Amino acid sequence: QVQLVESGGGLVQAGGSLILSCVGRTFNTYVMGWFRQAPGKEREFVGAINRVGGAPTADSVKGRFAISRDNAKNTVYLKMNSLKPEDTAVYYCAAGNRIGTLPSEYDYWGQGTQVTVSS
Repeated sequence: QVQLVESGGGLVQAGGSLILSCVGRTFNTYVMGWFRQAPGKEREFVGAINRVGGAPTADSVKGRFAISRDNAKNTVYLKMNSLKPEDTAVYYCAAGNRIGTLPSEYDYWGQGTQVTVSS
């Protein structure tokens, strides 16, 4: 089993930046994904990173968000730049066996961290 804990969320003004972290006891063998969910909306794929560093992101955040991982620290990062109010959501990290865009394709989830972007 994998335990994941997200951190780094908070309140930021539009145009600002945040770095979210996801720490687990061990997840070096997993693909790690990031999702977000705003009130009243479905959980949305943000991006993911595979075991060798490939890290695609969703079109909605492409060019603004980037994912990296440090397996020695059991940590995955979501670097968010040029934040927009529509980025406001609870952000979740997830572990799975392949990069996918659906929540059902991931097996383990963190509790989420709130990101609020003010206009």
